[in-house]
Amino acid sequence: ALRHGYLRDREHCLLHPYLFLTSLLRRAIAYYLVHLRDGAEHFFYFALVLFVCMMLVKGLMMVVASLVPNFLMGIITGSGIQGIMTLNGGFFQLPNDLPKLVWKYPLYYISFHKHINQGLYKNEFEGLTFPNGFDGRQATIPGDSILTETWQTEMGHSKWVDLGILMGMLVFYRLMFFAIIKLSEKAMPVVRDFLVRYRKQVTKVLDPMP
Repeated sequence: ALRHGYLRDREHCLLHPYLFLTSLLRRAIAYYLVHLRDGAEHFFYFALVLFVCMMLVKGLMMVVASLVPNFLMGIITGSGIQGIMTLNGGFFQLPNDLPKLVWKYPLYYISFHKHINQGLYKNEFEGLTFPNGFDGRQATIPGDSILTETWQTEMGHSKWVDLGILMGMLVFYRLMFFAIIKLSEKAMPVVRDFLVRYRKQVTKVLDPMP
């Protein structure tokens, strides 16, 4: 079953350009409907990040499916992992407000939602200025200040680095899935042989008569 799933994934790779085009159309509707930042670069970054996010979720669920025994357990496990990553990705709870143990170290740093959020924040706010109605000393506030003070975004790298990290995670999930498939192919014959020998020994113990 795992090998069949691996072959099916190879076939689905041919559909990725189609998936990208369909997701691009949906992103275009959402992007311009809420009047996000103008410019082809910003739009395509937005669409590319969300496409990579979709492929990341698929890769993660492939890993989960290769480890759990059935479909229902896969849905429960995958949804739980996604929920935990969403909670500590820096949106519902700001990074500095996350409990240090477990939630921030290490979950915040291994959650791909962190880089999705930060990349999209930088794509929208970086390099702009906005009216400042909360501080009488300044008429405007730079977007970088919003990123660092409001969203607590890491500004030591660009949004393209965040995208590169997401792509690296995508490759990592696929390699992890491939490794699990290969290990399972080697381990299953050993497990079957052990179970056969164990059943024979149990049968001899329970039924000693020839």
